[in-house]
Amino acid sequence: MGNEISFPRQHARTQRFTLGAPRTFTAAPDGAKVYFLRTATATSRANGLWAFDTATRSETLLADPGVLLTDPEDLSPEERARRERTRESAAGIVGYATDGEARQAVFALSGRLFVIELATAAVRELPVAGAAIDPRLDPTGRKVGYVAAGALHVVDLETGADRVVASPDGPDVTWGLAEFIAAEEMGRYRGYWFSPDGERVLAARADNAPVPRWHIADPANPGTPAAEIAYPAAGEANAVVELAVFGAGRTDVTWDREAFPYVNAVSWTSHGKPLVQVQSRDQRRVQVLAVDVETGATEVVADDTDPHWLEIVPGAPRWTPDGELLRVLPIGDANRLVVGDRPRTPDGFQVRAVLDVAADGVLVTASTDDPTQTHVFLVGDGEVTRLSTEDGVHGATRAGGVLVLSRSSMDHFGSKVTVSTGGEIGTFAETPVLTPDVRLLTVGERDLRAALLFPRGHVPGTKLPVLLDPYGGPHAQRVVSARNAYLASQWLADQGFAVLVVDGRGTPGRGPAWEREIAFDFAGATLEDQVDALHAVAAAEADLDLTRVGIRGWSYGGYLAALAVLRRPDVFHAGIAGAPVTDWRLYDTHYTERYLGDPAQRPEVYDANSLIADAPKLERPLMIVHGLADDNVVAAHTLRLSSALLAAGRPHTVLPLSGVTHMTPQEQVAENLLLLQVDFLHRALS
Repeated sequence: MGNEISFPRQHARTQRFTLGAPRTFTAAPDGAKVYFLRTATATSRANGLWAFDTATRSETLLADPGVLLTDPEDLSPEERARRERTRESAAGIVGYATDGEARQAVFALSGRLFVIELATAAVRELPVAGAAIDPRLDPTGRKVGYVAAGALHVVDLETGADRVVASPDGPDVTWGLAEFIAAEEMGRYRGYWFSPDGERVLAARADNAPVPRWHIADPANPGTPAAEIAYPAAGEANAVVELAVFGAGRTDVTWDREAFPYVNAVSWTSHGKPLVQVQSRDQRRVQVLAVDVETGATEVVADDTDPHWLEIVPGAPRWTPDGELLRVLPIGDANRLVVGDRPRTPDGFQVRAVLDVAADGVLVTASTDDPTQTHVFLVGDGEVTRLSTEDGVHGATRAGGVLVLSRSSMDHFGSKVTVSTGGEIGTFAETPVLTPDVRLLTVGERDLRAALLFPRGHVPGTKLPVLLDPYGGPHAQRVVSARNAYLASQWLADQGFAVLVVDGRGTPGRGPAWEREIAFDFAGATLEDQVDALHAVAAAEADLDLTRVGIRGWSYGGYLAALAVLRRPDVFHAGIAGAPVTDWRLYDTHYTERYLGDPAQRPEVYDANSLIADAPKLERPLMIVHGLADDNVVAAHTLRLSSALLAAGRPHTVLPLSGVTHMTPQEQVAENLLLLQVDFLHRALS
């Protein structure tokens, strides 16, 4: 075999083929440049900041982390936590922010703060008071904000003066950072916003004092003290979040925080007062508030309700250039774009994110008749135009008349990034050593979307054990029209399995009714859909051996895998549960209460959807895998289930991963984890 690399090693060392691929695009308002991040090779973890010239179609490395940072990367605990929330496993420049005209950009490396003049690539370091987190330029480019040790700082770039805008007034208080729940579940990763003229900053104060304290130990290093984290488990207290406007002084923002404790989103553009979206604890009511920056008073400009919950949609709410309020609401059976009080998108059009709001219309991503595809649309007044013309999963950004369009599809590896003025932004990502052979299917009475993969070279008529490979829960899809989504599934198939991937009820892209089918019923709906899809596919594919069926998954997929072998041993003969939620009382407030309600009010729902009481039912081989440093789905989930299984006398396998979080970025861990899973499945399904 010579020097040919195995797929598990390649998959691990390239971080699932993300290294070397361009990401995080910013089109300059003058249309001359597109800025982006990319690692220098397919195996380098350190991102640099690059520029694509739209006239010459050439690329230039502007900021090289290897030059700027000669010592090994050293991240503060706060920055490590931020990256865990964003699932960021790369290194170097993992984020940057420009001013309004994209003349300058700022970024942090090992807590050090750098400013770059984008036209000349001149980089200078700013002195900071501690490890800098989330640096951002004000829109005018005269000031830089950053957070260090929980305090919000603003630096005047002309004078160099570093002013502490807001200091924590307690050991559990931070200013300018997103609290755990906002970052983990709401998609709000920041905690301060400059005014359009740069003269004020709106900042979030998060007080974690009321939140229960959990302790994440490192059993492999007993001399290391356990890390204390503030974890708001279902039914428990959240961080208290307040807002204030800082200019010449401090002005507190007022609203009914008791009724609306969650701060979902903030938008401050030149088109009107800053907007704040707040949400009730049960997530059935959302208000959009316009803030008077002089007094801190708020005006309710939208008040929306839903009998189940209202989703948080990236990019909304916003003001349009002519001063109308834009938001995304469930109307009929569609998540529709609403401007003012008028829906601008039709029924059946599922808006996923708002990308840009300009005079010529609103740029969105959405799915229509095929939830496996996501397209980019320009929504005008009375007209919706699809800008992505080929099949696949698309994203975009635009400015200065330039549209940067990314496309993942079944006909090429990775994502292709094209610029509307011509040219393609290059990728250094490695080409996988295997090419998936995928059949996308629509099966069963609910038209479940599924993907079926056989071993390459499979001879029809040969019976194969079946491996279900789902995520299966809300807010994530596995069945998408993108080749790279099936690389690991194809490798698993090549080990002698028919691999079936199924998206059931609750997964996005199919409308509000579909998403809400799982309300108060994770276990019933999601497991039933996996079983129904398996039987529907097997009825049409004679080579699927239903006497040998395994299932594996991670996170919600891990919960689903354990659920499957515990409650449907007649269907599933082995399971691998990675980082599974086993008791929903141990998972966080915002996610869990959205779907299952308050555990104090609905204890029977939590009992019905959790797994601990099912331990005596286990009669199939079950491997449970968990990172001991996981602060999202903590290892207690696995340990409690394992203890219950042991008490019931049920044999099972537990694979603890020392030092591993909810992600598994370590190369050897990721590679060997795949190999161990296959070994387990071969033995369990032989």
